[in-house]
Amino acid sequence: MSTLSPIDGGVMAAVLTPLNDDLSPNHAAWLDHSRDLMAQGCTGLAVLGTTSEANSFSLSERLAMLDALGESDVNSGLSVPGVGCCALPDTVELCRKALEIGAAGVLMLPPFYYKPASDDGLFAAYSEIIQRVGDSKLKILLYHIPQNTGVPITLPLIEKLVTAYPNTVVGIKDSAGDFANMQAMVTNFPDFNVFSGSDAYLLDILRIGGAGSITACNNISARESAAVLANWQSDDADTYQTALSAIRLATQKFPLVEALKEAMARKTGDAAWRTLRPPLQPLDAATAEAFWAALGAAGFSAAS
Repeated sequence: MSTLSPIDGGVMAAVLTPLNDDLSPNHAAWLDHSRDLMAQGCTGLAVLGTTSEANSFSLSERLAMLDALGESDVNSGLSVPGVGCCALPDTVELCRKALEIGAAGVLMLPPFYYKPASDDGLFAAYSEIIQRVGDSKLKILLYHIPQNTGVPITLPLIEKLVTAYPNTVVGIKDSAGDFANMQAMVTNFPDFNVFSGSDAYLLDILRIGGAGSITACNNISARESAAVLANWQSDDADTYQTALSAIRLATQKFPLVEALKEAMARKTGDAAWRTLRPPLQPLDAATAEAFWAALGAAGFSAAS
């Protein structure tokens, strides 16, 4: 396991959030899952992001989850909470809570409701958040997922942010699936930590000097990602990446969060994993069987 801070490099899981029957976050099950992910080789825990269903949770629910993490025996110093909200004061409050529990950094979506958003407007938003938090310990990974937000984080915006806040805006998770864009960020910003949001690009991003990955599939493929990370400079690196990519490619043919929760339900024998907060809904029986068959064909084992 890496001794670096997870925001400096490694493989992080975008951690699923188990829910209770009343749709509230199940803190105990969430912490158990986090412990298991670390035991499987994750170098960090990206909690309260897209895969976590965080944008379906209230601010108070998110703060309570971070309190539970900080009070647990899970190393909150290896966590990178998602904090980006449409309302700047909510983002500020989540940043402060992340700092309070000793998180390694935060993963920050841009304000995503008003579109199109100019680079100047987004810079003003990020700048306002940084100024309001007012803590030199704040480390931000930007979160580029324009297929969900409709608000891309462009290279000129990154340049403005790293120029103005070089010790605060330290990296990005790129979930757009465009490797050329990741490569451009690595090339143009040498001290900027670029994480792939897709497992399929883990080896590629490491080979060009990127930081690693932060992915949803690491909920079920942490061991495979850890193997790529440990062996990326070896002659066998492509073999490890092929095993990881097979799981990713099988999973991405299905609704991602729903499919991963189905996989966890089958892997653990706990049907409660299938609970999602609307508008997300569990996979229907036929789709669940097709997904499980696809995972098996990709080499995934529930015993792993």
